[in-house]
Amino acid sequence: MVHPVSTSLGLDTAETIASEALTHRKAQGFLPLTVVVLDAGGHIVTAKREDGSGIVRMDVALAKAWGAVGMGLNARTIGERLGGNPGFLGGIVAASGGRVAPNHGGVLILDDGGTVIGAVGISGDTGENDELCARAGIAKAGLTAAD
Repeated sequence: MVHPVSTSLGLDTAETIASEALTHRKAQGFLPLTVVVLDAGGHIVTAKREDGSGIVRMDVALAKAWGAVGMGLNARTIGERLGGNPGFLGGIVAASGGRVAPNHGGVLILDDGGTVIGAVGISGDTGENDELCARAGIAKAGLTAAD
């Protein structure tokens, strides 16, 4: 399902999402993470990189979130839907200047009405663990992660 978009994601909410994602990471014993939270316009609201998270992780986290908000789908869903159509997926990556990473860990943030208000992208552990941390951050902020 493609979701409608709004640009109302403030700094306090983004900070809550990022901080809780890192708290969840520590509680689970996952590897160090980089977290990027974007508003619905694809602008960075906050970004955090833990000590030990590699230098490419910021770009990957940003691409997961940017692709999600840009396509109106979680990054995992983009990969699942387009994995069988590499030509189209390659076209999306090329058209976006390489700013789409279709993998677990890029999750849309929805308001109470189901409207996209942003996305969180995380990189550092497995994609599945990155996504668990993103979902924990979104829930802590009292918002909904898109399925």
